Amino acid sequence: MPKKTNCEDCNNYTYDEESGCYCCEMDLDEDEYIKFVSATFYNCPYYEPGDEYTIVRKQN
Repeated sequence: MPKKTNCEDCNNYTYDEESGCYCCEMDLDEDEYIKFVSATFYNCPYYEPGDEYTIVRKQN
């Protein structure tokens, strides 16, 4: 069973209607991109939690 990456929870991981799939919006270099597509991109330096409650906590 492959390890789950945190990309699905990241604000930078969005749905691209043109390609019809989810993509990382960050400008990854070649090494980072290879890790991303092979699902071995753990501890991503661009990770931003996609939890909508995080935004609310900052407002309070």
